[in-house]
Amino acid sequence: MATNTQSIPYVDIGSQFEPMREELMAAIEEVMASGWFILGPQVNEFEEKFAALSGTKYAIGVANGTDALILPMKGLGIGEGDEVIVPPNSYLASASSVALAGATPVFADVANNYNIDPEEVKKKITSRTKAIMAVHLTGRPADMDALKAIADEHGLHLIEDSAQAVGAKYNGKPVGGFGTFAGFSLHPLKNLNAAGDAGVITTNDDNLYEYMLKARTHGHKNRNEVSFWSLNSRLDTLQAAILNVKLKYLDEWTALRRRNAAIYQARLADKVWVPTDAEKEFAVYHTFIIQTDRRDALQQHLTDHGVGSAIHYPVPIHLQEAAQYLGYKPGDMPMTEKQCETILSLPIFHNLTEEQVHRVCDVVEAFFQ
Repeated sequence: MATNTQSIPYVDIGSQFEPMREELMAAIEEVMASGWFILGPQVNEFEEKFAALSGTKYAIGVANGTDALILPMKGLGIGEGDEVIVPPNSYLASASSVALAGATPVFADVANNYNIDPEEVKKKITSRTKAIMAVHLTGRPADMDALKAIADEHGLHLIEDSAQAVGAKYNGKPVGGFGTFAGFSLHPLKNLNAAGDAGVITTNDDNLYEYMLKARTHGHKNRNEVSFWSLNSRLDTLQAAILNVKLKYLDEWTALRRRNAAIYQARLADKVWVPTDAEKEFAVYHTFIIQTDRRDALQQHLTDHGVGSAIHYPVPIHLQEAAQYLGYKPGDMPMTEKQCETILSLPIFHNLTEEQVHRVCDVVEAFFQ
């Protein structure tokens, strides 16, 4: 296998730039010369393209992925006295967005595939429940058939936190169009990434779309009047121009991530637990998270051999200091808490070469030998 001893970073954002330099600089110069920096034509173009990608009627660009969850919840009237069921193993914004909308996050444990367990969701529904938040964690779609059936049975909104899952599909349908709305992050670390913070909301709901056009710009209904108090959360024209360039490459990048995942799956499945696409799933592998009881020692071994890795996430949300007021304690989410001790993310970004992926496998295999 590979003999190259050069270090392999966990992520390398800068390596994306050179292949697109001319296209990106031309797009940036066009915006700079126009002077149209807020909600310019590039934003409209991006929204149309992203709606088509997600198979939805609408896409609304906002400032970041967290606002892409908070603002639509407010638009649905979710707030004080309401509960939203969320997984405890996601990035903290999944739960914090519920709290920042004024509602209470209620945690339901996850299955071994890292996504929220529909059977656990059923146990957490009360008269105050207003929505279920499905997080397509790691870029792997959650069990949308089961979750939608639960939501429909109880008259609940189904929210998709699709921050890590742009391009993922469930039963052949893109994520982002299964629920009332979906929130996507376009943070620099995401598969489709801006040069800073950015987010987008997808929905088929006409009323929510009209609300969001106002909500992302202080609640303005025109230049001089506001319909309600809201945030300033607009997708910058400059970021939209950059994203329009990168959108052309998304399918290619996804194929490369899936190629890298396939190498890991083929070579490491007899050493560690590896994620794979289950029936109906088309994962985009934002992260490639293995599980092993020897996680800490393996991570140190990777570091010693020049291979970057990460843990997503070492402290579950229900045990964070910010969540103390909710009253959860160790042992309340056994699957999530077990995974926090065994999960390890390997490099998966699309610019990795096959040789580099094989070298990571060599290092992992050497540890277990």
